[in-house]
Amino acid sequence: MHEPAPARILLADDHALVRRGVRLILDTEPDLTVVAEADDGADAVAQAHAHRPDLAILDIAMPRLTGLQAARELSRTRPDLPILMLTMYDNDQFFFQALAAGAAGYVLKSVADRDLIAACRATLRGEPFLYPGAVDALIRDYLSRVRGGDSLAARTITDREEEILKLVAEGHSSVQIAELLVISHRTVERHRANLLQKLGLKDRLELTRYAVRVGLIEP
Repeated sequence: MHEPAPARILLADDHALVRRGVRLILDTEPDLTVVAEADDGADAVAQAHAHRPDLAILDIAMPRLTGLQAARELSRTRPDLPILMLTMYDNDQFFFQALAAGAAGYVLKSVADRDLIAACRATLRGEPFLYPGAVDALIRDYLSRVRGGDSLAARTITDREEEILKLVAEGHSSVQIAELLVISHRTVERHRANLLQKLGLKDRLELTRYAVRVGLIEP
């Protein structure tokens, strides 16, 4: 009787040392194997389509596209692909954004050696995996909404505006952003003006500070 083939995993993190450590954890398990790696969110999306993995593990803070942006794109284009977020952020905001982006699990890097294997297996079975702090956050959020009768607020900016905000904060010019996104320079300028107006900011520096504050780029 043949053993089932190991689950094929895409691993995306912009730090090579982290990827190496996570890969060591995963590749020691007979039912899991890393078949592709990516060092930014855009490459993660491309690798997911090229290699057709069974599971994607995405870091939240990555260049070009964040893990959250990549998760939203993959949820749209590969809805069959389960996504696990691996992050240093023990933060309610990022946790809820990850769920909204389509992630099925959320694992902290600080306890990856303890939780990652179980998280992978749960996610592959179609079950959610949440670390204890995330469960507490869900309960707090639910109780808060029950008491207040509120729903989650709509996102202030669109996905495209968020994409452009990240690239602006990373130092790309409008011409470079237009080339990267295959849109016109005028469209980039319009999105940038909308960002400044929506967020009540004045210039590129304030956009960059905002991007750091909401976790689109690392300080």
